[in-house]
Amino acid sequence: MPSRDDAQVARQDRMREHNLSLTLRRVVDSRIPLSRAQVAASTGLARATVTGLVDQLIAAGLVRELDPVSQQRAGRPAVPLAPAQRTVAGVGMEVNVDYLGVRALDLAGTVLAEHVEKVDLRASDPADVLGRLARSAAEVLGGLEAADVRVAGTALALPGLVDRVTGPLRVAPNLHWRDLDVVAELCREPALAAHPPRLANEANLAARAEAHARRDTGDGPPSFVYVSGEVGIGGALVLDGEIFLGRHGWSGEIGHIVLDTCTESGTLEELAGQDAILRAAGLPVGGAFDALRDVLDHGEPAAQGRARAAVRAAGRSLGVALANVVNVVDLGEIVLGGTFSLLFDDLQHEVAAELARRVIFAPWSPLEVSRAVAHPYPAMTGGALAVLRTVIAEPGAWLRPVG
Repeated sequence: MPSRDDAQVARQDRMREHNLSLTLRRVVDSRIPLSRAQVAASTGLARATVTGLVDQLIAAGLVRELDPVSQQRAGRPAVPLAPAQRTVAGVGMEVNVDYLGVRALDLAGTVLAEHVEKVDLRASDPADVLGRLARSAAEVLGGLEAADVRVAGTALALPGLVDRVTGPLRVAPNLHWRDLDVVAELCREPALAAHPPRLANEANLAARAEAHARRDTGDGPPSFVYVSGEVGIGGALVLDGEIFLGRHGWSGEIGHIVLDTCTESGTLEELAGQDAILRAAGLPVGGAFDALRDVLDHGEPAAQGRARAAVRAAGRSLGVALANVVNVVDLGEIVLGGTFSLLFDDLQHEVAAELARRVIFAPWSPLEVSRAVAHPYPAMTGGALAVLRTVIAEPGAWLRPVG
């Protein structure tokens, strides 16, 4: 049985870890650099306590000091604090239907390395695809190690159902993958065996990146429905900046909402996914989606007309599906990402019109339809951010001796 002294030490250790995490979170999440005094004021911790915690975080390579800033009142200049750069990295990976990629971020949000490969992965061989991804990730991880950047871990975004309780990918319909132990496949590569990836749905991770970007810019409320337009259509619910995952982590599969029960192809994904839009626009299915943007902007009148009709029809289907979602979850903003962001100006009106017509509370609380602000391939960014949050949650594991 632990002694009273042991219990006291354990409580002190937990309190120290909590305070370290609280301090680091304030520095990383602040839109403007904070001084030690401002961190103390915002956390309720004593100034002397914050000074000691910050010194440890600086020694650990998690926080850096910026140039002092003169103050109007008497006293020493304030020293702003910011997340450290190029010391610790999170690595986000993604397999989607038409690309795979790897991106590494540091605590400051700087992209340290990136590799994206455009490739059609419909009905692909998992071993081949995951082998290619593992080799790209190993190259990125090797580069980080050579630059003396510590790797906090890796995360992989997948376009399907990932069981957050037991781990495997249950199904990725457009890849034709089912009940696959993705982690075991990737860990055949020694570099990833040292940093086994956590798995998550690509729309959930993209929504995490969007919430993070909106915190940085100050745009939009912290709660919204995120829609990721790709070959498949994913979605996520963001509540006060956090992703609502559901019991298994399977929430947000908006692409499988059924809009037409009279046909076999009546889901939102089959009516408004990339393939459906390209087909309706008379463009090659599986080709570069940027071709649609070119037709909309510069095509012959007949081609432009067909393309615009295809996009408007997709917007109407998307609006109907989103009205169903919003009537259930009562959120006031829809954020369109992925290819819907690329087509935002062409379909936003159709989406908004359907929401206004079909959401029961719209007359009293109109809904906002916004373009995503996170940069391209947000799921990779979201994966890297998810990894870095583990550093923020438990910074004690990263401490180095002072001096």
